[in-house]
Amino acid sequence: MSDLVIVESPAKAKTIQKYLGPGYEVIASMGHIRDLPKSKMGVDTEHDFQPQYTDMKGKEDVIKELKRRAKKCDKVYLATDPDREGEAISWHIAQMLKLNMEENNRVAFNEITKTGVKNGMNNPHKIDVDLVNAQQARRILDRLVGYELSPFLWKKVKRGLSAGRVQSVAVRLVVDRENEIRSFVPKEYWSIDAKFTAPDSRKVFDASLVSVDGEKPEIPGKAEADGLLKRLENAQYTVKSVKKRVTNKQPAPPFITSTLQQEASKRLGFTAKRTMKAAQELYEGVDVSGVGAVGLITYMRTDSLRISDEAKRAAAEYIETVYGKEYLPPKPRVFKTKSNAQDAHEAIRPSTPDLTPERVRSSLSSDQYKLYKLIWERFIASQMANALLDTVSAEIEANGCIFRASGYSVKFPGFMTLYVESSDPSDENKKMLPELTEGSTVKLRSIAGNQHFTQPPARYTEASLIKAMEENGIGRPSTYAPTITTITSRHYVEHEGKSLKPTSLGEVITELMKDHFNKIVDAKFTAEMENDLDEVEHGSKDWVSTLREFYDDFSETLRNAEEAMDGKRVKVPDEETDVVCELCGRKMVIKFGEYGKFLACPGFPECRNTKKIVTETDGNCPLCGKKMLLKKSKRGRSFYGCEGYPECSFMTWNVPTAEICPQCGKSLFMKGGKSGKLICENKDCGYERELKK
Repeated sequence: MSDLVIVESPAKAKTIQKYLGPGYEVIASMGHIRDLPKSKMGVDTEHDFQPQYTDMKGKEDVIKELKRRAKKCDKVYLATDPDREGEAISWHIAQMLKLNMEENNRVAFNEITKTGVKNGMNNPHKIDVDLVNAQQARRILDRLVGYELSPFLWKKVKRGLSAGRVQSVAVRLVVDRENEIRSFVPKEYWSIDAKFTAPDSRKVFDASLVSVDGEKPEIPGKAEADGLLKRLENAQYTVKSVKKRVTNKQPAPPFITSTLQQEASKRLGFTAKRTMKAAQELYEGVDVSGVGAVGLITYMRTDSLRISDEAKRAAAEYIETVYGKEYLPPKPRVFKTKSNAQDAHEAIRPSTPDLTPERVRSSLSSDQYKLYKLIWERFIASQMANALLDTVSAEIEANGCIFRASGYSVKFPGFMTLYVESSDPSDENKKMLPELTEGSTVKLRSIAGNQHFTQPPARYTEASLIKAMEENGIGRPSTYAPTITTITSRHYVEHEGKSLKPTSLGEVITELMKDHFNKIVDAKFTAEMENDLDEVEHGSKDWVSTLREFYDDFSETLRNAEEAMDGKRVKVPDEETDVVCELCGRKMVIKFGEYGKFLACPGFPECRNTKKIVTETDGNCPLCGKKMLLKKSKRGRSFYGCEGYPECSFMTWNVPTAEICPQCGKSLFMKGGKSGKLICENKDCGYERELKK
């Protein structure tokens, strides 16, 4: 007989089994085993919102195996992820196996290492029913909105639509930003910029006009700029002041879920979904050469900046050994967590700092390595000494006009030796002013008025949308990535490069929701709902009364909307293209299908012509010489194929370029991104060369 430990995934099971050894069996539930039924709402709104859970389809064999193993063991431990959802999974398993809910059979691992697993197993506790109720309340809320609001959208817009509580607010953020961009009116303004040299230096430095007669200059047009340039003709430029100081720059804190997703988007080009997939794998465990299965990072769904004393000590030992004592701060660094954070878990960090990215690189996939390197460097840097920057600011005066020049150099790199954020200064972009003394004159090399226009706000990217959701209190760490995946898969929002823009469908639904269900798409209301769920989790609010407060108001709103929209229907405008239908001559429009966009004739049903949307790329097919087209696989991954398909079946994942192979004259293809190499896809050639870094 042995004790049974139930986790969600086989990878996690394998890693934990290694640490527990004989006497324990570790098996995976493969995620959730029970849920609300798909065929009906499954919530009894008349009787305290009692959910009607059913076994999930496809999980019959897993459930059968869990029951069989549980009967044969001495004790069952539930070791699902340490968050609301993980607690709910454990609760469902306990219900199914008829376990004693008063027994200490729930264990949680913040990190899947020998220490983390040992601590978890030594401190079992009862299933936290408050956590479970918070998760139930969230699930039921989303079911109520989805199952009662979606049919309304079917009748008033088109069939097949679905509405989500958090997703609808995220779409509204994107739509509102697009409306801001459309309504933005550019405003002209000018700047006066000059280049100078110091008396004893040939080094040219830049300065900009910051003051005219003691006031900030307003230069709305060319006439005003020319007037200032006229005023400065033949002027003498005197150094009015020079300020030198040493600036302390602190490192960024270790990652939480939202900042990890944002930084991975900016630095690695990862989507939120891709980031969380790699992070989950790193947490659950990887077979590291010479070490075995080990969880490389702590739990990756967190909003806390807390770091354990043990992790701080390990980081300090590593820093002192590798970089020297001067790279340690006077005392271990503590970062303040936001007041509204749940603070259930530590910040995201490497579980064992000694396992450097290079040491484990050969054992990781490309995505795992890139993300682990980012997490490891950010954490170690967060425990290092401040960087010291020598900064200089000089003011140069001429005829009542003051120009300002500034520069800096890195005096002591501190944490910047290891990790530099994109917004941080670094040795690569430093600029230092020549030696300047107050009262000396500098020589003007050039001066010009430069025209500018105010810019509209930028469209959201995944990174900036996650930041906006976090700042507005919309969702929680576990929901950011699924929310973005949902709104793009439902074609309410689409990617345009790295930017997110609303589709016509997304805009129509958002306007309809604003008119009739304003609370549902109101960021403040959604944030208050999240706070209510947090109170349920902490045991300070009843989950049934929370649902009742929401549902009574929602039901009345839905009835009012049905009456106001009686007999009315909203049309989603088609996006017209320049492609002409060869069957009837109409201009084809863009439609959305199961696999994304396609072209359709607006004359449907008289004309049923459809076409794939194709994008030409640089380069030509190495087999037949025809154009290469950008295409999408069924899973949405980009690849490149010959326009002559099916006669020519050439396809590749490598990016076609305009460069020609010097050996055979065919197009070269880029492999491995901009840091990879150019290769010739002609099998008889074999030419390749590294791309310049």
